[in-house]
Amino acid sequence: MLEIRFPEDQQEGTEAVVSRWLVAAGDPVAAHEPVVEIETDKVVVEVAAPEAGRIAEICISTDGAVNAGDVLCTLETGSRTANEAQEKSEPDPSTPEADTSLQARHDRLSPAVRKQVQQHNLDIGGIDGSGKDGRITLADVEALIGARTRKAGGSNQPQAVTPGSDDTNSEMIPHTHMRKSIAKHLADSLLHTAPHVTAVFEADLSTVMQHRSANKAAYADLGTPLTLTVYFIAATVAAIRKVPQINSRWHEDQLEVFRHFNIGIATALGDEGLIVPVLQHAQDLDLEGIASKLADLTSRARAGKLDPEDVRDGTFTISNHGVSGSLLATPIIINQPQSAIIGIGKIEKRIKIREINGEDEILIRPMCYLSLTVDHRVVDAHQTNAFLTEMVNTLENWSV
Repeated sequence: MLEIRFPEDQQEGTEAVVSRWLVAAGDPVAAHEPVVEIETDKVVVEVAAPEAGRIAEICISTDGAVNAGDVLCTLETGSRTANEAQEKSEPDPSTPEADTSLQARHDRLSPAVRKQVQQHNLDIGGIDGSGKDGRITLADVEALIGARTRKAGGSNQPQAVTPGSDDTNSEMIPHTHMRKSIAKHLADSLLHTAPHVTAVFEADLSTVMQHRSANKAAYADLGTPLTLTVYFIAATVAAIRKVPQINSRWHEDQLEVFRHFNIGIATALGDEGLIVPVLQHAQDLDLEGIASKLADLTSRARAGKLDPEDVRDGTFTISNHGVSGSLLATPIIINQPQSAIIGIGKIEKRIKIREINGEDEILIRPMCYLSLTVDHRVVDAHQTNAFLTEMVNTLENWSV
């Protein structure tokens, strides 16, 4: 009899629950077959059977809380059960192959993907999954929804309900565990943990735009998109070097200042919430290295393929909320236990007055707001403004 436990390295100080059992007590399973999905506020983790056998007992029910090392279920092993598991993995000749294959694909859907498939009544038979072993991801489903919407020439948004009609006037959508965890985490940060203070600077991105225009084709040839977020990460690294206290964690009796710059990048997952993949040791990367690692992290985040180590040990976070259109958002809630977070607003052309050769001139420049929210226990206005000054100077004086 083997105990299948929640691995110690799959959780980093965050609440986890059993989101879905993929098997039931008494079911035969093959070696390395996923048996349960564990959901945290950051990732969904599959736990697999270490060898073939039969599920003897389910120890934690669906929606039950899980801690690292907890026994999830027990597995009865032996030659008889192993043979049954092998027979289970072989197709039943009496069942049409297409039906068996389609059911297997449904069984392997994550909770978020299954919700979208059911909500939009999707036929997933023709989808080529981009996930591991051909698994269908949230990005695959969203692409199918978009294609169907474009083909129909209409909107995929829910239609307004006319008062007095037979339909209800609202829809109750249960919170996902990720959404509830995000809400608790952010509320605790703002209301119970850190006194938030936000400072706002403005940056002229003219030289950054010139550099990007001159180099993005070469980066594309390498398979690496040169996004503006890459420059913001590089400028953040320069600013942390100038004001290292920003890259820290508050303890009751001391301040822990990190020598490594692990930069989290808040990444939206549509209606499912957001996730913060972490660019590890950004202080050791040049612009190309940042671009390459950022592209990998964000693509895997949106495809639901991040590993637990991809979202842990962040020391500072960037929220590029401007990509969705906002000029300014404040306060950007600090991602505890970090001490600060930078918000990047929408880039837009604005009229600016500059003194050139002693004369005031009116210029049109691509500008954006940078809003730094800090834990006021850690730093004061002096360090906050010094950080933003260095970040702005780095962006505005980029070497073309």
